[in-house]
Amino acid sequence: MTFEHPKIVILLRDDLLGWQEYNVTAFLAGAVTAAYPELVGDTYRDADGREYLPMLGTPVMVMVADGGRLATIRSRADSRGLSIGIYTADLFATGNDVDNRAAVAAAATEKLDLVGVAVAGERRVVDKVVKGAKLHP
Repeated sequence: MTFEHPKIVILLRDDLLGWQEYNVTAFLAGAVTAAYPELVGDTYRDADGREYLPMLGTPVMVMVADGGRLATIRSRADSRGLSIGIYTADLFATGNDVDNRAAVAAAATEKLDLVGVAVAGERRVVDKVVKGAKLHP
């Protein structure tokens, strides 16, 4: 899917520890990259010709909200047909992707203990979905 005016927002629950914020942000940025490879830019090269990995070509906004607002944002994104990434509190205790998926599968949608949500899409749609969240300080 190609977006004319893409926007990526990663939302973090406002009570996370610093290391948790970094962990959730990294995993959710990876989710967006996997879902939308067309948002990845070109390979970087320094003046000596050494190549470096490409990065997302669209800025990533990081915002915070309380748990209730994260659930609302997840619901809004779903109702607008946006693909979203989620990170739940249970994932801090797992150590691999299989266990991560099992932890998410064990909870009904409305019972997910969300600590992070990633949304990517058309800027105007994403702005409506994340309304009420604040920029990360």
